[in-house]
Amino acid sequence: MYLSKDQTKKNKVTCIRNRADVIYNFKVSFFTMSQLSNFPWNFLERELENDSSSEIILDILKQTCLHPLCCKHPPSVRYRRLFLSQLIKRHEASEREPLDELYDALGEVLGVEEGTECYKSYLLVIHTPFKTPHCIQQKLYSTETVFYRNCIQQKLYSTETVFYILSFSRHSCPEQLPVPCGEAVSLSESTAVISEGTTGLVTWEAALYLAEWALENTHVFTDRTVLELGCGVGLTGIAVCRSCYPSSYVFSDCHLSVLHRLRDNIQLNGLDNQNSPRVCVEHLDWEEVTEKQLREIRATTVIAADIVYDPDIIGCLVKLLSKILRCSANGSPPDVYISSTIRNTDTYNSFKHQLESSGIQHEVMTGPVTHVLFYNRQATIEMIKLYI
Repeated sequence: MYLSKDQTKKNKVTCIRNRADVIYNFKVSFFTMSQLSNFPWNFLERELENDSSSEIILDILKQTCLHPLCCKHPPSVRYRRLFLSQLIKRHEASEREPLDELYDALGEVLGVEEGTECYKSYLLVIHTPFKTPHCIQQKLYSTETVFYRNCIQQKLYSTETVFYILSFSRHSCPEQLPVPCGEAVSLSESTAVISEGTTGLVTWEAALYLAEWALENTHVFTDRTVLELGCGVGLTGIAVCRSCYPSSYVFSDCHLSVLHRLRDNIQLNGLDNQNSPRVCVEHLDWEEVTEKQLREIRATTVIAADIVYDPDIIGCLVKLLSKILRCSANGSPPDVYISSTIRNTDTYNSFKHQLESSGIQHEVMTGPVTHVLFYNRQATIEMIKLYI
């Protein structure tokens, strides 16, 4: 077992990692296409120093490039080549006998032509409390696997996520490592060329954080009508619909390309063929939406992620939020939560000032959120709740 600094620099937590943890870390990092420099190479090198066999290399290979998930939804060809090259480099440095499996895997990837799509996958562990027949509070462990298909083109703003698949399985024992199984449900997404209206085709950090927060705070969504503003391709909404039990969910955006992809995602996930939650897609232009439209939605919870980034739209956004908070459902205003990556403090402070000028107060949500998704946690993300 190893004592090490946790990779999350902000926490600087010292934790114990065993061999299984190291292999699992490689697996999760590989399928999320994390930067290769973030892999636990030092643990691998230490294990190779202490063990005369190459068993750990084979185990890592089986959990990455040779895993059934990689055959079905592989990361990009270039990424797999780089990963295998690094794995071979570490193995050769240990001066062990060459592993045919390593070179066969590299040879296979070298023979594959780089396509326009690849996959980025997340493994989540969701904890849901329940009571046993003996009334002992325990945990029900389920796993989600989220796959992202990337489009690799020229002049892309990002080659980020384009495809999601959520899979659920049950584990009775907390010590078991989650293994993707069960029937998969999918969500497709497109990458964005730098042009107006395409940023919604990329999943940003605040949406991933909001999804984590939702999984931690299911009571905010259970049996409620949820409206999501600027939902993009729907990562957060899919997570809420699959795990938080809303009675209905309204995905909304204003860009046709985003809405087209979003409708595909809803169909791919089978959310259009089920009674609960009731799901619909709304074309919602912030400048033109009326109070009548908002009343008809009857939202009791409103959420949004990464919609505070353009100073030119803050004014109409604040007006929209003011309308929402004054369009009461069942006699009380909806709960409104905004998750934002703070890239420009002036823009974000302007948003808060305009909220205050409109009579809207805010509270910063500071509760802990369990890390179940891999993304850039160095980004400054703030979640606020709005009220009047």
